[in-house]
Amino acid sequence: MTYKLDKKITGYKVLTAEDKAQAEQQADQAKVNSLESMHENVARPEILYGSTYKIKTPQSEHALYITINDMILNQGTEHEERRPYEVFINSKNMEHFQWVLALTRVISAVFRKGGDTCFLVEELKAVFDPKGGYFKKGGVFMPSLVAEIGYAIESHLKSIGMIKDKDFDDQQKQFLAAKRKEFEAIHGDDPSLDEDGAYPAQAILCVKCQTKAVVLMDGCMTCLNCGDSKCQ
Repeated sequence: MTYKLDKKITGYKVLTAEDKAQAEQQADQAKVNSLESMHENVARPEILYGSTYKIKTPQSEHALYITINDMILNQGTEHEERRPYEVFINSKNMEHFQWVLALTRVISAVFRKGGDTCFLVEELKAVFDPKGGYFKKGGVFMPSLVAEIGYAIESHLKSIGMIKDKDFDDQQKQFLAAKRKEFEAIHGDDPSLDEDGAYPAQAILCVKCQTKAVVLMDGCMTCLNCGDSKCQ
């Protein structure tokens, strides 16, 4: 194609492959900047998609129901993602109403602030009840009710892809299966299990995964849940 130049040429530049790559990178960055993201001034949509989690503790006869509502960002595009927008906790037990209400408002505000909000999970899970914690089904120790709320939020964030679940690789799975088989061979084909049928009744608490799954094997305490052992 021919172009007519009406002005005097004062300079020129030949585009290199590096210049083209930089231009494409800038275009991609501009596209990313134009994507919708969570921020404190985001408008609440007409419809939110939520999930409800039930928490039943031995400390109360009434269960807690945690509802987490999510907002769909960039819906219908390849960058569509689901992000938590608000949290509600309901229960017939009004004993903890005041601090539970305050907690849900603070968590909801952090969610709407945007950015990486996954740190909330570890903060909540690290709260210990001075009166002592309790054990859930499967022998998992829960240090407090607040910590269990943190575990429920963690489960939700995993389901929407914000937190990647750390799964065991094939070698670790084989190791745990071998240890479990070895323990059953020593203590019989059907060793006495805990009330949930997950791990031996004589197992003690693992300091790494907080599960009652540590048994004595070959003179060494080994966890049948995470494989932690001081002899490795």
